[in-house]
Amino acid sequence: MEVFRLVRQKYSYELSGAGSAMNGARWNSKGVEMIYTSINRSLAMAEVLVHFTAATLPDDFVIMTINIPDEIDKQVFNTVNLPDNWNRFPLNPETQLIGDKFISENKYCLLKVPSVVVKGEFNILINPKHKDFKKIQITNTEKFQFDNRLF
Repeated sequence: MEVFRLVRQKYSYELSGAGSAMNGARWNSKGVEMIYTSINRSLAMAEVLVHFTAATLPDDFVIMTINIPDEIDKQVFNTVNLPDNWNRFPLNPETQLIGDKFISENKYCLLKVPSVVVKGEFNILINPKHKDFKKIQITNTEKFQFDNRLF
């Protein structure tokens, strides 16, 4: 499986989960390392764009292509498995508990979750502490240019 991650260039050299652990995010609490990826480039872009305006968008983004071997097991959450208001903003802390449990149990390397930004699309969250994490490889990194018409 190929997944994508849109990041500032200085964070594109490794997969660590340290960035999400600094502040926490929808699927992890502060202090819990998790790597956020998307099933396609356009979703990766949408997931980033919701945090910026045209005036605040940095110009040093790169898109990472990441290869995840098919034999790596994943846990799947569909909207029917999630608490009410799982997709609200500001975030529902119950989703952080789901992600924190996924990391602490360390049973799966991947967690497939629905996107809040694009209904019907999915993000793949990676547990960097799982034994299979070492099988996941960055296969390509290239500069990413946002189209100004998006703003």
